[in-house]
Amino acid sequence: MSVDVDEAAAADLDEDNADYVTFDMLGERYAFPMRRVQEIIRMPAVVKVPLGPPSLEGLANLRGRVLPVVNLRQCCQMQQAEHDETTRVIVVDGGVPLGFVVDRVASVISIDPQALEPADAVQATVRSDVLVGVIKSGDGEMTTVLDVDRLIGSQFARLTAQRAGGGRDAAATRVPGDEDREGESDDTLELVSFAVEGQEYALPIDQVQEIVQAPESVSHVPNAGSRVLGVIDLRGRLLPVVSMRQVFGLPVTPLEPQNRIVVVSLDDSVVGVVMDTVREVLRVPHQLVAPLPSVVTGDGRATEVESVVRLEDGKRLVSVLSVNRMFDSPEVRDEIADYREDDAEMTTERAGQSDDSRGDEELFVVFRLDDEEYAVDVDTVQEIIRVPEALIRVPKSFDFVEGLVNLRGTVLPVVDLRTRLGLGRAERDERQRIVVLIIGGARTGFIVDSVAEVARVGRNVLEPAPELSAEQARVVSRVANLPDQQRMLLLVQVDQLLEASQAEVAAELCEAAVDEALAGV
Repeated sequence: MSVDVDEAAAADLDEDNADYVTFDMLGERYAFPMRRVQEIIRMPAVVKVPLGPPSLEGLANLRGRVLPVVNLRQCCQMQQAEHDETTRVIVVDGGVPLGFVVDRVASVISIDPQALEPADAVQATVRSDVLVGVIKSGDGEMTTVLDVDRLIGSQFARLTAQRAGGGRDAAATRVPGDEDREGESDDTLELVSFAVEGQEYALPIDQVQEIVQAPESVSHVPNAGSRVLGVIDLRGRLLPVVSMRQVFGLPVTPLEPQNRIVVVSLDDSVVGVVMDTVREVLRVPHQLVAPLPSVVTGDGRATEVESVVRLEDGKRLVSVLSVNRMFDSPEVRDEIADYREDDAEMTTERAGQSDDSRGDEELFVVFRLDDEEYAVDVDTVQEIIRVPEALIRVPKSFDFVEGLVNLRGTVLPVVDLRTRLGLGRAERDERQRIVVLIIGGARTGFIVDSVAEVARVGRNVLEPAPELSAEQARVVSRVANLPDQQRMLLLVQVDQLLEASQAEVAAELCEAAVDEALAGV
């Protein structure tokens, strides 16, 4: 049941609620009613959320809960200051937990209710509509009591509505599905491409479970065979790791930050394969895929390759590998089986943690913007490509439209996702990629700072994002809270990245570019 703001303020003035937590901001003393304070913590690491109110510092992980953290100085229109060792976050009950950043926590006090003067009888340096009253002490000092509900309502109307309405509209949290691909042809091959020794290869995406960053090292097992590098812990499971370089008979190099481990399915087990780098997600028409020429099938290394993709008019060739052919050696399969037995023993020891406790999983493409991690459902990703040296500029368009790109004969609008989310532009560099997404049945490219991985996330760690603003609630609909990894992924609702009118304009730009190109022929 919702509580009227004036009723809550009156409760804060009630004689039975005479305890207050006092704190300092800009040299002045303020207070929250003790009954509204859940706990006081040090300033945590936060994940910044785009399109939120200016006062939002970000989202923090508080013992497995997602906690919005708010700059109280900003709420009260005060001069800003850097956080230091005395900075604290007061976690209050606003219907949902909310943390207010303050300069310093002073003490907990109990007062005579007669010492509290109502807000309308005093003047203060902060906005009067967020005051409950002022506590006057015998030594002449004054402590301003702030109204928790009005602070929340002034900055986070969505949270107030969510509390009153009992939760988020189910339609706002829907997971993108096959409806985003309506009208799309099935006559395509989906691939994940990667590089080994400067050569480009690919695996069918249905054979790839996920892609994770390589750790600094893998754990070597004594008396193990020579083909498996070792094992890593992947969310509580032992994952045998093989180097693609070793499969190809190349020298195995130490693990580097740019290396990725591609987790693939092999019969009834999974194997991690170390790649030099992972390049792109490709979706190519089958007519661009050709079987390996018979003249080279006798080569010892050619058996792993089942076909070749011809891109950029044949200037770029990508060899498509077969997982089964990569591991067709009985010796390699025996080694992997040994690791699988070790993993089964470790899993048995965890009797209280069954597969059911982990729940179902979802697959996401994870990318970075401004040092934060975002994710989109893998089914909405058409492909991931490099940013070309030049884009076709479009005059009199939206600020976030970078231009147009010709992708194998199809003109696509390209959006700077930083600008779309209000993060500010960044200089172009080699790590940036264009993630091609399906929006309203049309393809649109979004420039991101870098693509990190393809991650498999359990549904049990997915939760609705706090509704901090109307636009943020539409675009960032959920978060994946991963405290064990000290990570929080912001899950983007793809079909909300462009409004209907913006998507129509983008489509018109593409049509105009095609018409202009045809007119010049």
